[in-house]
Amino acid sequence: MRRFNLNIDEYIDQRLDAQIKWYSEKSSHAQKMYKRSQIIEIVLASSIPLLSGYTSNRIYISIIIGVFGAIIAIIESLSKLYKWHENWIQYRSTCELLKYQKYLYMTKSSPYNTEEESVENIFIKNVENIISSENN
Repeated sequence: MRRFNLNIDEYIDQRLDAQIKWYSEKSSHAQKMYKRSQIIEIVLASSIPLLSGYTSNRIYISIIIGVFGAIIAIIESLSKLYKWHENWIQYRSTCELLKYQKYLYMTKSSPYNTEEESVENIFIKNVENIISSENN
């Protein structure tokens, strides 16, 4: 078994920060895709009843309504397939947990301290708990 010779600062810089960045970017992308798809669905779905009142006069409006319905079904299927909403939540949670652990370590707060907790450590841990619970 080969051992890597990284000190903790290199590990944080090369591994942890890279993972935080990756999860943050993926969460942002999933959030954008989810919100865009939902906005399109809302606009199209709300247009269908409005357009339905005009179908007796013009055949092309019936076609537009059908196309809108098909687009809604496609968007919903893609949303389920790519799990944008679930990934957004999961990636954001993972990112925030990684940050939480990083800050606890960097400030030598519990469980990463070797001495009794200082007032500053308790403060940091409480603040991080509040931030973490809000993000979840």
